[in-house]
Amino acid sequence: MSEHFDRYETRQIKARETAFFRDLRAVLKISRARAAALRGQLKGVDVDAIKSRADLALVPVVRKSDLKAMQADNPPFGGLAAVRAMQLKRILVSPGPIFEPEGFGKDWWGAARALHAAGLRKGDLMLNAFSYHLTPGGHIMESGAHALSCTVIPAGVGNTEQQLEAIQYLKPTAYCGTPDFLKVLLDRARAAGIDASSIKRALVSGAALPNSLRAEFEKAGVSVSQCYASADLGVIAYESEAREGMIVNEGCLVEIVKPGTGDPAPEGEVGEVVVTRLNADYPLLRFATGDLSAVLPGKSPCGRTNMRIRGWLGRADQTTKVKGMFVHPSQVAEIAKRHPELGRLRLVVKREKEQDVMVLHAEGNGACKADPIAETLQAITKLRGKVEIVKTGSLPNDGKIIADERPVG
Repeated sequence: MSEHFDRYETRQIKARETAFFRDLRAVLKISRARAAALRGQLKGVDVDAIKSRADLALVPVVRKSDLKAMQADNPPFGGLAAVRAMQLKRILVSPGPIFEPEGFGKDWWGAARALHAAGLRKGDLMLNAFSYHLTPGGHIMESGAHALSCTVIPAGVGNTEQQLEAIQYLKPTAYCGTPDFLKVLLDRARAAGIDASSIKRALVSGAALPNSLRAEFEKAGVSVSQCYASADLGVIAYESEAREGMIVNEGCLVEIVKPGTGDPAPEGEVGEVVVTRLNADYPLLRFATGDLSAVLPGKSPCGRTNMRIRGWLGRADQTTKVKGMFVHPSQVAEIAKRHPELGRLRLVVKREKEQDVMVLHAEGNGACKADPIAETLQAITKLRGKVEIVKTGSLPNDGKIIADERPVG
């Protein structure tokens, strides 16, 4: 059984980056004429000069949180698609509504590598319990399974009894869906005396997989891997047998940026996941997902050489309302820019004497003074707040820029 999907997974890092930016320049040159929003994003940018991550970081981000408004202004895809709607295989709908295109290319969503890393091979029969109803999940994983020449049972979400019947009679060798539903199926099968032992491998996503639950699956004879995917980008990163972080998918370039900005975060720092995907139909460039993660240094023991991330660590959009005015993570980031002597910042919002109170915790040394920082805080947010200088390294590395600690209700 081949350990890796193909030779691209074990390329030298420099060779991968050189090839990625070469291909990216080619895609952008073709696609910008067909995608109005992409053209606007690249205004004033010399595409031929995008040869490195540093060059890419000069391009503005497009935020997932803006998609609904963009699509309302320029339906159906907000000017981000480089093909017309009638040239697509499917138009899918996520809550919002947000419309996602799917093209005709083989493994269009990039799921095959994740499934391969989870142990699926030609001849496997996969029970696919991701939704097929409007949303992309079921189609993302089915396309990857078909690229591996696997057969798929399109189970979708729910219908537990019918799915148990399918497991009993068809004996699938693999499962794809949320970890929660896999537990439901195994528990129900056990209670009903149904043999579900044919399922030996699983790729899960969409919910947390704590070590305790993974151990429970292993005890039941199911080896479970997880992947990080989105309805816009397909599979972004996936777990290998090494179980050390998630490996970025080939065809994607992931940046970790300071939340609320497009500025790269230091390696190891928790920040927002920004993805550039090589896809001529839907060429998302510096697409800010709103998710938090961090780079995991070093190379995976499995031999794959692409960048690793720590997986999903929460949401980056921490915008909150204080005294009737919105305060954004980007405003806290601006304070950091104006005071480079500071380390991490965290704006804490509390209630004191029935009023909203802001306290900016700022890492710094003895030379840092609170008053100038408080003036900057007021100038940027238009709200008064306290500043507390704290010891360098004392604030947690969790990506949280604004902490709303006001009681609920």
